[in-house]
Amino acid sequence: MASAMVSVSPSTWQSLQIFYQWVLENGDQRTGGWLLVYSPLPVGGIFLCYLLIVWLGPKLMTNREPVNIKALLIIYNFSMVCLSAYMFYEFAASSWLANYSLVCQPVDYSETPLAMRMARVCWWFYFSKVIELTDTMFFILRKKNNQLTFLHVYHHGTMIFNWWAGVKYVAGGQSFLIGLINSFVHVVMYMYYGLAALGPQMHKYLWWKRYLTSLQLLQFFIVTIHTAVNFYADCDFPDSMNMVVLSYAFSLIALFSNFYYQSYISKKTKMA
Repeated sequence: MASAMVSVSPSTWQSLQIFYQWVLENGDQRTGGWLLVYSPLPVGGIFLCYLLIVWLGPKLMTNREPVNIKALLIIYNFSMVCLSAYMFYEFAASSWLANYSLVCQPVDYSETPLAMRMARVCWWFYFSKVIELTDTMFFILRKKNNQLTFLHVYHHGTMIFNWWAGVKYVAGGQSFLIGLINSFVHVVMYMYYGLAALGPQMHKYLWWKRYLTSLQLLQFFIVTIHTAVNFYADCDFPDSMNMVVLSYAFSLIALFSNFYYQSYISKKTKMA
């Protein structure tokens, strides 16, 4: 029994090493040297630190007063509006100028100006998801623990892995529509948060939060349809990536639909 266990362990370890080497070497050669792209280990470390902060942060804040970060929130949220607007423009311009198809768009792995422009904005979109982990830290510092929901942590924590894979293997192609739509949604979302951070006097102008949630849901339906069409089309884009996107979109539709119901329909029913 002992000898059998000894023989299995090295084989398993070798298989993991071979798989890890494959992960490193079979990505997009253009993006491999960019920050946080070559290996999944750095982004994995960021994810583990994120989970540690989510678990430990509220405990450390239990006997402390909420931190006043109003100025920081205003700067951060309006900076994210600008970054999101920039990414939306770059996705739109790059796809338009390259005559991207909504039905079938393979990745252009060349180093032409338009192909590199698309790859660069994909990286910025990925990196923006790392930056957005700061949203959670702000909730913790302000003791807004009711906003540390499973939806929030799941969405923020998984997006960094999804877009690490996107930039590592498919920096462009079908992926562009996700970045395009999500960047637009985040312009609206961070504008809402930025206005809310200005103070209570702005709350009367923020009646449209429900419609923001509707817009977030709409993006997932669009991505689902777009991916499903490509999944069944004869297109040179990885079906494995389409399957990941489709599964992820379904999960977000379920979670955001539940959030919409609990926030706007269930509460209204109880009040009535």
